[in-house]
Amino acid sequence: MRFVLIKKKWILIGAVLFALAGFGGWYYFNPLADTTLKMENSSMNLEIHMVTGEFKSKTADGKEIEAYRWDPGTIYIPQGKQVTLNIHGVNGNEHPFRIEGTEIKGVVKKGSKTAIPLKFEEEGIYRLICDTHSHHGQGVPMVAYIVVD
Repeated sequence: MRFVLIKKKWILIGAVLFALAGFGGWYYFNPLADTTLKMENSSMNLEIHMVTGEFKSKTADGKEIEAYRWDPGTIYIPQGKQVTLNIHGVNGNEHPFRIEGTEIKGVVKKGSKTAIPLKFEEEGIYRLICDTHSHHGQGVPMVAYIVVD
């Protein structure tokens, strides 16, 4: 008569693999997953949220330096899809902005939300530029990138 010796670690590894396979199968065949995919492809309005941010520091000689930014710095939008870009003013009193290559302009004010309806028919990279912080003479430019694909 032959005995098979199985170490405890192999039993544990087998149990973990069995659990992962079970969860993966449940997720794959779950009817709610199909609903989620349908929602992503529907005509529902996509919302993207962004904030204004500020970094401050001092150099070795005590000079204060600062940089404002849009956060996130890059957003991705599907071509031809209606999107609402919500920008929340957190730092800086106001940020007058424009989206390069479009007629879109506006102002983001501290403590409020600016909602911008977007729909890009052309692929490309569009820059969201704060006109107050638009060039190196005023610190780091405040630019975000809208990637339309």
